[in-house]
Amino acid sequence: MNDDQLLRYSRQIMLPQVDIAGQEQLLASRALIIGAGGLGSPAAMYLAAAGIGQLAIADHDMVDLSNLQRQLLHRDADLGREKAASARDTLLSINPDCQVTALPLSLQDEALDEQVRLAEVVLDCSDNFATRFSVNAACVSRRTPLVSGAAIRLQGQLAVFDSRQENSPCYSCLYKEGEDEEQTCSENGVLSPLVGIIGSMQALEAIKVILSLGDSLAGRLVVFDGLRHEWRTLKLPRDPDCPVCS
Repeated sequence: MNDDQLLRYSRQIMLPQVDIAGQEQLLASRALIIGAGGLGSPAAMYLAAAGIGQLAIADHDMVDLSNLQRQLLHRDADLGREKAASARDTLLSINPDCQVTALPLSLQDEALDEQVRLAEVVLDCSDNFATRFSVNAACVSRRTPLVSGAAIRLQGQLAVFDSRQENSPCYSCLYKEGEDEEQTCSENGVLSPLVGIIGSMQALEAIKVILSLGDSLAGRLVVFDGLRHEWRTLKLPRDPDCPVCS
């Protein structure tokens, strides 16, 4: 690290759990973020600020006026732009040292597999089950840790699926394809700070995964009720009959 980096990341380097070695590890790491929306905004911004060396952010959508209430990567001037490109510009303004790869497409099949292969950790910040199932399958196949977040109305949830651990469940242990009715913010609404809370926690868990800090959330599901400000942590066992990770 140079002098500017030592100053920029000094408050993290002061932490004995991080130190210079940990900060250098962050600078050498790559994270893949699926979705540049409400969850992806705080997750990406905090990862860039924390010094993740490479960020790849994938989103096929365009910036719409209704996004601006919660998707802080984007501004009025970005209306009509590709979200991935808008996100890249914002992240570089936060930390010019971060190498940001904008992927303005819906990652699928070989393209998804390749991006998962390149990453130390994947953050699922998408808003639909089809994407979540595809990302989960790719992460299990590549044994890449997955930090999954969701937020709708006044409730959010967070989980880490780490297929490097023998007993860790995957997303398909929690939800089965075709089992749950699709729910989206566009149909049900969401309060702006809620996605900030869950997305920020996704960034925290991603950094913990990279640095092997503290207790992993693998095997647990954290549920947040914003209306009552209640947190619950539920045990999430691996499904021996899971079609993806069994």
